[in-house]
Amino acid sequence: MRSHRSILAGSLLAALLAGCNTRTAQTPPPVQVAAGSAAAAIPLSPEARDKEWMKLAPKAEVDPKIARIVVDNPTKEAPGTIVVVTKERRLYYVMPDGKAMRYPVAVGNAGMAWAGTANIDRKSEWPDWNPPPEMLARRPDLPKRLEGGPTSPIGARALYLAEGKKDTLFRIHGTNEPDKIGQAVSSGCIRMLNEDVVDLYDRVPIGTKVVVR
Repeated sequence: MRSHRSILAGSLLAALLAGCNTRTAQTPPPVQVAAGSAAAAIPLSPEARDKEWMKLAPKAEVDPKIARIVVDNPTKEAPGTIVVVTKERRLYYVMPDGKAMRYPVAVGNAGMAWAGTANIDRKSEWPDWNPPPEMLARRPDLPKRLEGGPTSPIGARALYLAEGKKDTLFRIHGTNEPDKIGQAVSSGCIRMLNEDVVDLYDRVPIGTKVVVR
């Protein structure tokens, strides 16, 4: 069993190697209608923005066997808890009456998986992506900052995980690679289908307990 210090150190290392280090977009960027129209400069509502950006986001066929579904709660955690079982590539949101919503996820690949208990410290819609310096050194072709949008690696939503109010640098977030859901391919963060992360985002408040096993 790893110590809390070793878990945190592994978390920081994985995050530095990852593209998961994001910044909250305090005000989601507005979506505008086609240039030249009478309403071209009028920003859409969050609901309309989601509808338009979801149309533009990358799509992939999802195996019905792993699609989001309500199941009997296998986690033994209390209602309102998020549980990520990395070996299964599944995330469970525990519901009342012995049930849980099960989602397919992508998890950290070998050497970059994170385990522990945290809480949701922040939530963000269509967050910006800011690759850390270590990643930019390896990939100088990457932008230093990418505004949130339908093709962002962070996807439609992000849930920021903290341990004792200290940012773990790990997130549960959407993806622009939906074809990799169900695999161990990320740099430590938990990736979800954009439709699924929006569903989870709407269910959980700040402070929600998150257990990653």
